[in-house]
Amino acid sequence: MLTVAARLRVGQGWDVETATTATVLRDLARRSIGLSAEAARHEKAILAIVRSWRPELLDQPGVGPIVAATLLCAWSHPGRVRSEAAFAMLAGVAPIPANSGQTANRFRLNRYGDRQLNRALHTVVLCRLRYDKTTQAYAERRTAEGKTPREIKRCLKRYVARDFYRLLENPPSSAA
Repeated sequence: MLTVAARLRVGQGWDVETATTATVLRDLARRSIGLSAEAARHEKAILAIVRSWRPELLDQPGVGPIVAATLLCAWSHPGRVRSEAAFAMLAGVAPIPANSGQTANRFRLNRYGDRQLNRALHTVVLCRLRYDKTTQAYAERRTAEGKTPREIKRCLKRYVARDFYRLLENPPSSAA
């Protein structure tokens, strides 16, 4: 549809409203096509940077170049984050008790921290819930235990943050 809209031509006998609508639609379609091409070029450049720095991130399920770049930007360098709990707090996925006084086993999501990092972890969790068999089995088991989908995602984000912290702090040694 974008290609068709980008090729629109204004007819001679069209009224002002129709001609203006067609012109604006054509301009927006051309801009969208140009921005999509630009985004693809940037993603390619980001992929090259991630592959040169930490290619093992791209081997993880649910991690693409944008998610990997977000993880690397938040983590920065070895030793910046002192523990996996601190990384989880940085990502905003550390469990925070939400006790009412009568129950003491409820937790809520942390609304603070690096929101881009939290979004990257959320993307990974959603991909794994959809495509990874072990994550699906975990979600089914936790659902049978009475957890809500929101609580399951919170737990999965924490696990994913822990795994990424370990991977970033202790990269696999190259066999070469």
